[in-house]
Amino acid sequence: MTLIAILIGTLAAGIGSVWLAAALSFGALARYTQHMLSLAAGALMGTAFLHLLPEAFEGQAKPHALFMTLLVGLVFFFLLDKAELWHHGHEHHHKGDHGHDDSHDHAHGHGHEAEHAHGSATPSGSWAVIAGDSVHCFGDGILIASAFIADMRLGAIAAIAVLAHEVPHHMGDLIVLNQTSNNRRSALGKVSLAGAVTALGGLIGYWLVEQLQAYLPYFLVVASSSFVYVALADLIPQLQKRLSLRETFAQIAWLLGGIGLVTLVSSLARGH
Repeated sequence: MTLIAILIGTLAAGIGSVWLAAALSFGALARYTQHMLSLAAGALMGTAFLHLLPEAFEGQAKPHALFMTLLVGLVFFFLLDKAELWHHGHEHHHKGDHGHDDSHDHAHGHGHEAEHAHGSATPSGSWAVIAGDSVHCFGDGILIASAFIADMRLGAIAAIAVLAHEVPHHMGDLIVLNQTSNNRRSALGKVSLAGAVTALGGLIGYWLVEQLQAYLPYFLVVASSSFVYVALADLIPQLQKRLSLRETFAQIAWLLGGIGLVTLVSSLARGH
């Protein structure tokens, strides 16, 4: 039953996020891009601080060791971000190195930033985007599997949080790949394949965590560090811009809505 739940959760998060990203990038929902960033940030922080971390600290692991794991996890994801492995598809074109414009093509550029990326991505670069995306999705699958093994309710919450934070990532991918091939259907197909790798990560995670049950609290803390890093280092900075009072209230409302969403899912799952 747990394995089936992991497969459903990882496929929903991995592929569902791609199709929602397509609706936000190319469809009628494009106007809600910034709201999605706020919602995703709230969902990630709510999942990490209200669900994953409390579950980890209920285990037998010592708090000091768990906090050390959290700190190491944050530094680890920062270094991966620097190495352009975790936050997939960063495409920096430096004039001195490649003769390109110094303006950057952030392949995972979220929302309106992605819309302003220059069309200098190459076909080979597009596959780099897919490769980086696949690595990221594989890691997400392992994190979701860890949460499901700890508790089915926790797994559902983690899957929703992953779905929420993958949407803005996939939006950037779709826009860059569409610039490369000028074919939305091809771009959607390629990113969907990368999203499906989430399920592979879930399968590997199911086997890995089952073998290392004693270390489950640490897996949950690593998942938390990933969510906290993405929210605070990636999403929140994009929301720190000068807005009207009305837009600011809307931003805060969507942020709180993300926190409320994972809380609602938790209460509904507990009721069953």
